Amino acid sequence: MNITILDGITLNPGDLSWERFNALGKVKVYKHTPAHLITERSIDADILLVNKVLIQDTVLAQLPNLKYIAITATGYNNIDLIAAKKRGIPVSNIQGYGTNSVAQHTFALLLALTNKVAEHHQSIQAGQWHQTKEFTFWNYPLVELVDKTMGIVGFGKIGQQTARIALAFGMKVLVFHKHPERDAKAVAGVVFVDIATLFKQSDVVSLHLPLTANNAGFVNSHLLNTMKKTAYLLNTSRGALINETDLAEALNQGTIAGAGLDVLSVEPPVGEVALIKAQNCIITPHNAWASYESRSRMMDILFHNIQSYLQGEAQNLIGV
Repeated sequence: MNITILDGITLNPGDLSWERFNALGKVKVYKHTPAHLITERSIDADILLVNKVLIQDTVLAQLPNLKYIAITATGYNNIDLIAAKKRGIPVSNIQGYGTNSVAQHTFALLLALTNKVAEHHQSIQAGQWHQTKEFTFWNYPLVELVDKTMGIVGFGKIGQQTARIALAFGMKVLVFHKHPERDAKAVAGVVFVDIATLFKQSDVVSLHLPLTANNAGFVNSHLLNTMKKTAYLLNTSRGALINETDLAEALNQGTIAGAGLDVLSVEPPVGEVALIKAQNCIITPHNAWASYESRSRMMDILFHNIQSYLQGEAQNLIGV
């Protein structure tokens, strides 16, 4: 089996090893693959490993040897699943590897907004504490999370872990989920509500759901205008869930208090991005998932996904 990895640096920038994959076939690893080289590099592949490289029907039509696609991520909107199914090519993804890391990062963003640790550190470096006569000072309001309401949109593993952390902080938790009957008992103490109620009543809204054609841009001016002026919006899932122009305007006009984002609709950003300069907006470079521990788990699951496929017992397949 020829195994081709098109954007291996995302999962493994050098601190992990691909060596064990050699036991599964002949492995080629590319750090990055631009669009014009996808077909050329994949032409001999029986198994294709991708993270964010776009694999569309036009590409699949030129890969007669391709038998299986293993996504080195949870999200799969970069793969034309309908075209893959039509050609009999199973596609697997990886779930659960980054649950703890992403939930932790969600609260890192929230605490950055509520406690302003970096800003106060910078004020000290600028000499402001030296200049005051008091033992304490603050340049920004400090917000306590106890008894605040967190609204979680999407209640998979990451949403559930985020809820557990919120409850540990003494927060109330509202959840909007497509399948409340399925996961109603996953975390004790949460309340399932509709999306309008969640945005209206929450002090913090956190997004934890995959991007689909039906929910792209659903966080728009209408929903943002229903939020409390003191509320925060967090997104550690997919940038395109948010209408970024509407969010930037809401932040700059004080419609909501702030936003913490680990994702944008275009990554890396291209040109002027209104959110990058928006008021009270913290952005990290889509790295919530990328702890060493998380990537190690991903590598383990990826290996077992391919191994299981080769043994005729494919796991973690994505249906359409």
